[in-house]
Amino acid sequence: MLQVCPKLKAREDLLKTQKERDFHRMHHKRTVQEKDKLINDLKGLKLHYASYEPTIRVLYEKHHALLKQKMLTSLERDRAVGQISGLQETLKHMEIGHTFHAPEIRVVPNCEKENAPEGPTQKGLREAREQSKRKTKMKVSTKDSEFPTDMQPNPNLCLCKENICPAKFDYKLNNIFRLHELPVSCIATHPHKDILISCGEDRVWKVVGLPKGNVLLTGLGHTDWLSDCCFHPSGNKLATSSGDTTVKLWDLSKGNCILTFEGHTHAVWSCTWHSCGDFVASSSLDTTSKIWDVNSERCRCTLYGHTDSVNSIEFFPCSNILLTSSADKSLSAWDARTGKCEQSLYGHMHSINDATFTPRGHMIASCDACGVTKLWDFRKLLPIVSIDVGPSPGNEVNFDSSGQVLAQASGNGVIHLLDLKSGQIHKLMGHESEAHTVVFSHDGETLFSGDSDGTIRTWS
Repeated sequence: MLQVCPKLKAREDLLKTQKERDFHRMHHKRTVQEKDKLINDLKGLKLHYASYEPTIRVLYEKHHALLKQKMLTSLERDRAVGQISGLQETLKHMEIGHTFHAPEIRVVPNCEKENAPEGPTQKGLREAREQSKRKTKMKVSTKDSEFPTDMQPNPNLCLCKENICPAKFDYKLNNIFRLHELPVSCIATHPHKDILISCGEDRVWKVVGLPKGNVLLTGLGHTDWLSDCCFHPSGNKLATSSGDTTVKLWDLSKGNCILTFEGHTHAVWSCTWHSCGDFVASSSLDTTSKIWDVNSERCRCTLYGHTDSVNSIEFFPCSNILLTSSADKSLSAWDARTGKCEQSLYGHMHSINDATFTPRGHMIASCDACGVTKLWDFRKLLPIVSIDVGPSPGNEVNFDSSGQVLAQASGNGVIHLLDLKSGQIHKLMGHESEAHTVVFSHDGETLFSGDSDGTIRTWS
């Protein structure tokens, strides 16, 4: 009995194990069958999707063709409206001329015309004509500016062709200028002189001489932090935007505020000048952008379309096209003359903090809150490449004058330099805290970056 019991127990264990094996084998077969069924379903879905691809491609091409046709039609319509307006003005002047000309006809000898006494009727007509002329002059002086139709060719096209210097990446930290008590929000270089403008969250902007970093002028007037600034094309005026919901224009020869634009309901993030110098555009937390007329001193147009904060705005070089980037993860191109959105670009998965054009205007760069930078072909309105240097946010992007190098200011204090030819990324380490802004000098030999500690670093 003592020898039989272990054998029986072993046999029972063996049978039990075999049953469990068979059960798991059946379960495995069922799982394999389900997997095969799912694979077949996926193959069927792929084939089903592939059958739609030609249709989607055709619809996509039709969509782009219609967008281009729409843009051309809008341009032709604007040209026709301009011609009609010109003809109407001509007819109006002709009618006015006939109205005033008829009472002046007097049948008298030539010698009497000069010496004849002026009657009360003639005197009243003369005074009315002079008053009308004065009113017309006043109206003309405050008339809205006209958007240029015959734009001058982009000078950067010739400069880029002539620029044969190799791209520079071996920047070294050269100097640190302590200019603000609070973070630096924006840096702008003068178009002709060796000076730059620094804006800070301490509500002031400063004109800084280069290369020593001496403060030449300080501007006060905003009641909240400054977000952005931009030079007038001539370099004699400055536009600034602020958290106080206003955009201010400044005379740089005196440092005085010459004009304030009010109309946004929340903080203004960005501002930009039109290349003709008669218009300023701004973007705001209130989800809108506005185009301001410097001569008539009013808002000419409000751009509606974004569903979240509009974080940056920039005019296309020597054009009436505006580019905006938004926290709704999209970029939009607008016709400033009509205020209509001509095209939107999608691809970012997070809020877009900044976007800019190359000097030649054929490419767009954008960066978002998770450090992803994207390049877009503006002519084809398609993405080119995506570079992830996150997870720290990309605060600002700017091209050098040649368009060969893209700089990104990162939230972790690193300045990333992207070589557009080779695709390599170079890093500049030297910030102790967050880098808010970055910009190249016009010759590309120096790079300026703004820190959250109120300092500006120069790299050469």
